Amino acid sequence: MAVLNLSFAASGFLGIYHLGALGAFLHHGDKLLGSLRACAGASGGALAAAVMITAPDKLEHCKDFTYRFADSVRAQRFGAVTPGYNFMLTLREGIEEILPADAHSLASDRLHISITHSKSGRNRIVSRFTSRDDLIQALLASCFVPVYAGLRPVEFRGQTWIDGGFTDSLPILPLGRTITVSPFAGLQDVCPVHRGRLSTQLRLANMNIMFSAENIRRLNQALFPPSTSCLRALCEEGFDDAVRFLQKEAWTI
Repeated sequence: MAVLNLSFAASGFLGIYHLGALGAFLHHGDKLLGSLRACAGASGGALAAAVMITAPDKLEHCKDFTYRFADSVRAQRFGAVTPGYNFMLTLREGIEEILPADAHSLASDRLHISITHSKSGRNRIVSRFTSRDDLIQALLASCFVPVYAGLRPVEFRGQTWIDGGFTDSLPILPLGRTITVSPFAGLQDVCPVHRGRLSTQLRLANMNIMFSAENIRRLNQALFPPSTSCLRALCEEGFDDAVRFLQKEAWTI
């Protein structure tokens, strides 16, 4: 089998879909994992990619944190933008809980994180990390949505950065085949089935998605998380969609 990469789309709280897909890859994708070279992602997708590369044994922990994080946002009067609520601090605490001490060593040259320069608006893909904190800052930068997550962009290596999803929401790596995963129905390898009658496509920062009421609803859920039961259903959907992909490629065991 040729060299393979995984890329996870910007997703916000729909990153729970990615965690479902990860579960399918880890439990049923031995052939894929045997040829896996690297993972990439933007925003919530970067977090999923980091879990795949550095802490696959913490998958259930990641799901539990996502549910708790969503609960804390829903409990705020105005969601994440409620005055006094520190979205980025909560996210950092979750990342700190999950990443192992040697995460930066495990991630270097295997994890590719999409970030956007706050002043120039240019995209950058970061794949080498000098320390665990350096890796954490890159992940936080990739997830920072201005105003929603705070007013001050994330400082990383002496410059300020915002969500990588604004400029490259689904990084494609240059070597080998990149398998794409997205919680939005579209043209990605692993994604929900499009059930609308229209087949109009939108291209958002290098990701093709279908123009549909369902995708509009999911875009809203990415920032304003739905109930825990809905998030659990999205996680199961990610698992099922990934299994379907593995079966199509004849990669299941």
